[in-house]
Amino acid sequence: MSNTRWNNGLKRPRRKVIEMAMQPVYLVSVKNLARFLEALRHAQAPDKVALRFIEELGFTSTNDRLFIPLLKAMKFLDEAGKPTARYHSFLDDTQWKRVLADGIKDAYPDLFRVNRNANSLSREQLSGKIKSLSEGKLSPAVLRNATKTFIELVKLADFEGSSGEDQAIEQSEEERTESAEALPTQRRTEEEKPGRRTLGPTLVYRIEIVLPAVRDQAIYDAIFRSAKEHLLK
Repeated sequence: MSNTRWNNGLKRPRRKVIEMAMQPVYLVSVKNLARFLEALRHAQAPDKVALRFIEELGFTSTNDRLFIPLLKAMKFLDEAGKPTARYHSFLDDTQWKRVLADGIKDAYPDLFRVNRNANSLSREQLSGKIKSLSEGKLSPAVLRNATKTFIELVKLADFEGSSGEDQAIEQSEEERTESAEALPTQRRTEEEKPGRRTLGPTLVYRIEIVLPAVRDQAIYDAIFRSAKEHLLK
């Protein structure tokens, strides 16, 4: 059988969903990560974050250039390098840790997809997950760098106060469960109210009226009047 489907007479190929192996963002060295994020928070937001801006903050090592793709992965920057709303929220001293946690979730979606508490994994567990999600295609050096980058980011973030989408979903599910469990009780309470009759089995009758094929509207009117008088009392 051909692997195609028909739509409005047109033969179209069936689309295949291809899952790509995880390609984690990482830094070669994390020793400057905390200082860089601190400098970023206290600097005036530029129109564009490029290599020159990174160097002006005092980070001139070739390894520091990887801060830019990391910021893009965390959706602090758009593809053109322009600061996003999340970048500007990160500048707020009262919420930067929560904003960073949300950024980490976006930078490592595969990890949080398989374990929504990926930030609590041990180094060994984390390394194993990354290796599995990348289908074993990462070199030992890249695997090690990805693991330590994630761990260092997590140390700086506040996941307890990050966006509560998962918590809201859980709460909604609990509320639906509680409502479903309370419904039978509520029905029993309604039925047990004084003066309320409990109905037994109910019979439903279905009556079909076959209309004659005539052109005289008066005949149809007479039929419906008779049905109303005799059947719908």
